[in-house]
Amino acid sequence: MLDEINESGIEMGPLRPEDARGITTLFREVYGEGYPIRLFYDPVAITEANDRGDYLSFVARTASSRVVAVMNLFRSAPYHALYELGAGLVLSDYRRLGLSSRLFHFVFEEWAANRPDVEEIFGEPVCNHLHMQRLVERHSHVEMALEIALMPAEAYDKEKSAGGRVATLLTFRCYRPNPHGVFVPAAYEDELRWLYEALDDSRELSVSTERLPPQTPTRAEMTVFDFGGVARIALHETGADLPLGLKEMEEQALARNVVVFQVWLRLTEPWVGNAVEVLRSQGYFIGGLLPRWFDDDGMLMQKLIVPPDFEEIELYSDRAKEILRIVMRDWSRAH
Repeated sequence: MLDEINESGIEMGPLRPEDARGITTLFREVYGEGYPIRLFYDPVAITEANDRGDYLSFVARTASSRVVAVMNLFRSAPYHALYELGAGLVLSDYRRLGLSSRLFHFVFEEWAANRPDVEEIFGEPVCNHLHMQRLVERHSHVEMALEIALMPAEAYDKEKSAGGRVATLLTFRCYRPNPHGVFVPAAYEDELRWLYEALDDSRELSVSTERLPPQTPTRAEMTVFDFGGVARIALHETGADLPLGLKEMEEQALARNVVVFQVWLRLTEPWVGNAVEVLRSQGYFIGGLLPRWFDDDGMLMQKLIVPPDFEEIELYSDRAKEILRIVMRDWSRAH
């Protein structure tokens, strides 16, 4: 059975039905009602999401079965075998026991390595402190992108750990490689080649030179997170109608008070460079590389309606700091 009891007498393992209510209690104790993913306030929804495999929850329990820490894998990218690690927290009275480290070790080194349906895991460690950034680096995660001003300050009201919107890193760990060819936009050739150097999954890189195909309609999917004021647009396929389609989606999102736009592009499209030029002309700037995002690789472009949070961003590694410099330079170009 995939459970272990550490020396503090706290057991760690995958979700059991009786843990779901403990997870909701834990979120309220740490975040109040301010956490943007509302699922974590509904025990039935947590259980059903775990049953479907959309969420995979891991908890630390005391001897009395009180949930004092939680970590989740969940599907948020277009590719179903790429899971995001997130929604992790530890009750304040238990933070000196290293429970986050033990949960990370359990998930990354024991559980995921034996799951053929989990091919890659990525995380979004926040940049208002360094704790999670240190943890993912210890477990072979590689920083690939930086999301500027992603999380609203209201999400941190209970602990008062943010004075404004909070950036997040995107870090990746590969469990099952998928070598393939990609096209890099000429505007970001140097930056993407540098990002790819750290990847432990091989790629063949070519510079994108083709134009957006006139007969191919753009196929896009937009998700709006109203609490955070964030719109994420997945460009599954791009064509010459991209400028018009992008404008229409932005107008819809602005009507819902969106202040952060993120666009995901496929790097297997030979004309991805032309698509990037469309975005750059509309005020978008680079976020970074998204390995296995569509199964094949993607890249992140982003646009802000609010000021960036550059001065508040805390980063642990030299690589992450270099990604911030890349993003800041391109933001300056866009503005």
